[in-house]
Amino acid sequence: MLQAIFSTLTGLLMALAAFAPAQSNGQARPEAKPAANPARDSLIRIVEQVKRADYEGDRVALKRLSGEFTPLPDNRMLASRGLYWRGFALWRRAINGFNESPSPQDLEEDLKGAIADFNESLARDPAFVESKIGAASCFGYLAYLSMKDPARMQEMIQNSSSFLKDAMASDPDNPRLLWVLGPIRWSSPPERGGGQDKAFDLYQRGLEAVRTRPAVSDPLEPSWGEPELLMNRAWSNLHRTTPDLKAAQHDAAAALILVPYWHYVRDILLPQIQDAQAKAR
Repeated sequence: MLQAIFSTLTGLLMALAAFAPAQSNGQARPEAKPAANPARDSLIRIVEQVKRADYEGDRVALKRLSGEFTPLPDNRMLASRGLYWRGFALWRRAINGFNESPSPQDLEEDLKGAIADFNESLARDPAFVESKIGAASCFGYLAYLSMKDPARMQEMIQNSSSFLKDAMASDPDNPRLLWVLGPIRWSSPPERGGGQDKAFDLYQRGLEAVRTRPAVSDPLEPSWGEPELLMNRAWSNLHRTTPDLKAAQHDAAAALILVPYWHYVRDILLPQIQDAQAKAR
């Protein structure tokens, strides 16, 4: 399924081608405790559950949790982050659905709902690149779902491309952006700037970025990416023209060290790699 989705996104690359804390007297002062913020604390609790449900492939929980972000906080920035994570829940619900057979019938509904939330997040914080990345990915999946309607598919690709261009202009080394761009490079021919090696370059760049950027202390600011980049690289090593099954298993195992309960890697991808290894013996 992932390979079919990757190949559908080739047109995206064509569209993209157009383009120290202060100290006083040396004395350490005790840190002031932040004021209580029930709205913020509530968002954090929901976000942690969403991230867990995503990795567990729990589409029922993701649907339920997406409804728990209402009402949104009055604070504009908090509302922007709440909308991002509500969109994230639906985005990941759809992605998990693509791994089910037969595919659920509500994938398009989830993707459209996620896009609406990402757009609302951007209305409150237009510079928030993470919502642009999420929207771009959702439009890419909608392009895949529109394969039988070329005009609509092209419209979805153009929408995705617009968000990707904005994200690339503002944060080109964002690990989550590079995770989204990797499959586009993978499925695009060399004359359009793509190829399997280009995808691997993006994954390596993303891993270096996520490991060297300052740690994100705010749980409402997205910091995911390392496990996802490892997963994409494992899948790519399994499916590349000359498979590297040892590297695929290494990356899948590394992703599971970071997220031991990741349903897709543990129960789907790793067994596929092991089956390929058994056939190669």
